[in-house]
Formats: sequence, C-alpha cells, structure tokens
Amino acid sequence: MITKLYNGNPNPREVRRVADLLRDGGIAILPTDTLYAFCCSMEHKKAAEQIAQLKGYRLKQAKYSMLCASLSQASEYYRSIDRDTFALLKQCLPGPFTFIMEAAGSVPRNFQNANHTIGIRVPENDITRAIIDEVGTPLICTSVRPLDGDDEVENYTDPELIHERFGSRVDIVVDGGMADVEPSTVVDCSDGVELVRQGKGIIDL
Repeated sequence: MITKLYNGNPNPREVRRVADLLRDGGIAILPTDTLYAFCCSMEHKKAAEQIAQLKGYRLKQAKYSMLCASLSQASEYYRSIDRDTFALLKQCLPGPFTFIMEAAGSVPRNFQNANHTIGIRVPENDITRAIIDEVGTPLICTSVRPLDGDDEVENYTDPELIHERFGSRVDIVVDGGMADVEPSTVVDCSDGVELVRQGKGIIDL
C-alpha cells in the first residue's frame, strides 16, 4: 500500500491512518529530510525484528535511530547533557543530523547500542513529524539504503520504486516525493562531541 502526502500540508486523515498502523505494530517507510526510512513504533519489538530482517540483520546487530517530532520530545530519551551540547542540538534540529546520545532508561534495551547509546533524529519533514505527533511516541527507524550491491540511486530515492521493492513486506509506503541521496550527518555526543559521519548536514564543531 502506498499513499501520497505533501510536505508542508500533510492530509490529517492520511496521517491518522499511518499512525494507527504504526500503533498497531505495523511497519511504514517514511520520508525524512535525507533518505527514506523503515519505521515502527518503539513499543513493538516484533516490528523492529522484521525491519532488521529487511536489512539483513539480526535485531542485536541493527543500529536503529529514534525519530522524534521535536527536541522537547527527544529530551525524554537521552540522559542529561551540558548547556553547550543542548545549544548544539537546538541549533541543528530539526535538520539532517543524527546525534548519538547516552540513552535514558525510557529507551528499551533492544534499541540501545552496545554502549547504551541511541541515535536521535528530528527530521525537517512535516509529514513524518505529524505522524510521530499522532502516534504519541518516537519511532524507531533505519534508512532504506542500497541492498545486494544495488547502486541505482532511483531504487532507494524514488518512492514508487521503493514501493515496488518493499511494498509487499511493509504495511505502507508514504510517498513524500523524491528523497535526497545523502544520509544524515552523525555526531557522537555521548562522550564529548565528535563528528562520526559527514552527510547532508553541515556543522561547525
């Protein structure tokens, strides 16, 4: 199943439909401000396991990020940070960044990395933030990336082609237009501040 939503003015009825599927344990492919992403509710471990299988991983090997609707919501899922780090997050979010943070106790162990961290994202995308707001909790996500040596950019940036490939294995694909070809910029804030991967987001550390 695929549905078209428009960034800037997502249809509330369709937003509720996608949110209902996620609350019920479904898997959605959603647009972000970088790549499309496999997403599920953080309350459904089985859905997260199915996403790991789609990526060819076991659950413990998968590196998930948490998609949040706002920095305020995100702050409930990472441990306290100093003023400078908070200022950095406030400057960059919403935006094409993933911040690796020390996970709070509210993050299920299944989604924490081995060193008890979690990637936090607040995408600059009205569609996905509206869906997260409607769900009421953050979403667990991992990007839709080339598989099996597939280097055809359109296969993971064009929502119609993404639907052709994964539509039978997920509950819904949300068409929010063509995706960017660059992933998010990853910054590790769990022990100091360190640039891990340069992606779409430009940051001065």
